[in-house]
Amino acid sequence: MSGYQRLTIKGRQIRKIIHGDEWCFSVVDVCHALTDSPDSGAYWRKLKQRLKEEGSEVVTFCHGLKLPATDGKKYETDCANTEGIFRIIQSIPSPKKEEA
Repeated sequence: MSGYQRLTIKGRQIRKIIHGDEWCFSVVDVCHALTDSPDSGAYWRKLKQRLKEEGSEVVTFCHGLKLPATDGKKYETDCANTEGIFRIIQSIPSPKKEEA
């Protein structure tokens, strides 16, 4: 896939892809890296719901982009650019944010 890469931070892989003229990062991968949640997809859905209820605009910066999964197939995944992903990270309570 052109423009697709994996970024490894503290042993966790975060998928990223070029969208337009900027890098976008998989929100689910970032949630997994920061929370160790057994279901990072469910964690992101709940966080996204909470952010929407609070009136946060951070969710509007997410794009559904097709990224390859562990099974080799491409699935639509919520991705955010650098600014958006930092805003999402600020919404995640995790001591691991200081480690990264």
